[in-house]
Amino acid sequence: MPVPVPELGSYNFVPETNEDLDWADLVTLDFSLLATPEGKKQVAQTLVKAVREDGFFYVKNFNISQDRVNRQFALGKRFYELPLEEKLKYVPEGLDEGKFNGYIPAGRRILEPVSGIRDRTEMYNIPKFDGFFAHNHPALVQEHLPEIEEFARSLHTEVLTPLFNLLAIALELPKDYFERIHQYDKKSEDHLRYMKYTKFSPEENIKLGNNWLRGHTDLGSFTLLFRQPVAALQIKNHKTGEWKWVKPQDGTLTVNTCDALSFLTGGYVKSTIHRVSAPPKDQQHVDRLGLLYFQRPNNDVVLSTIKESPVLQREGFTKNQFEETGNPVPTMEEWTFAKQKWQRTKNVVQNDPKFENAQILPGWNERAYA
Repeated sequence: MPVPVPELGSYNFVPETNEDLDWADLVTLDFSLLATPEGKKQVAQTLVKAVREDGFFYVKNFNISQDRVNRQFALGKRFYELPLEEKLKYVPEGLDEGKFNGYIPAGRRILEPVSGIRDRTEMYNIPKFDGFFAHNHPALVQEHLPEIEEFARSLHTEVLTPLFNLLAIALELPKDYFERIHQYDKKSEDHLRYMKYTKFSPEENIKLGNNWLRGHTDLGSFTLLFRQPVAALQIKNHKTGEWKWVKPQDGTLTVNTCDALSFLTGGYVKSTIHRVSAPPKDQQHVDRLGLLYFQRPNNDVVLSTIKESPVLQREGFTKNQFEETGNPVPTMEEWTFAKQKWQRTKNVVQNDPKFENAQILPGWNERAYA
């Protein structure tokens, strides 16, 4: 039952682009089919195609109203209207060591060394409500915290748990296999994020090669991206290496698969390479506001390849990169903070190979993708 909420005002989305972009052809998982055993099998097979071929897919009919989503966008917009000095009070202590809950200011990375243009990406990360994290927020966020908690928890019950059940079915595992290692009330580094990309001028975009954030993979299990119409997200096809735009679809969530699931399945699930480009010309005059949820296994989960799956055994997905090289397999907590420390490195220059190919754990060198 929705909690009583303070007034927020409306959120108005900008018009979609009119440009003819090279859109990725992604599958859609229709959760209305989950009501029958036959429908579940059908959606599970669609999920297999998605996680093996594209890594990005849409979900529709997931039982969270657009009004509730719009309120979260409105809250994110209001947050970024706060004075910078207020937001800076919530920068996490230990940011340079990979801490991330709270406000991450723009400008930590140099995007173009000649002109010195820095990134204009701001983030506000709100951790799980599982009793392991302090919730100290600006008054604007604090007064909406019950609503935010309800929204975040609903992403688990209405989206993530069904996805994990479907993946378990596809891998011939017990239905609750993935659910058991992603329990909401156990400690993990999941978080809801309000994310703002402040626009660059057309001249600056030319200097940046129209690239705001280099190709990369996410470190967790699934990332949920709520529809917003400023086109900028692109994904790299696993087979062809081509970059395609991800089209905003009405009434859907965009979901991508991430590193932890790839480790747990020995590479059967692909961790999707994606980047953020400058929007098309008819949208370059507006800022881009994102609403995302980053979901990760519980911190104590060791990211070894699942041995119980007959599918992985039959198809030869029995070792991940750590296991193949004989290096220690990290826990999710170890993996999270190794990668986040790398991601949060201050004052690095985009395209610097010493940074982009750095070893973050024995047996793992990171990569950024052109």
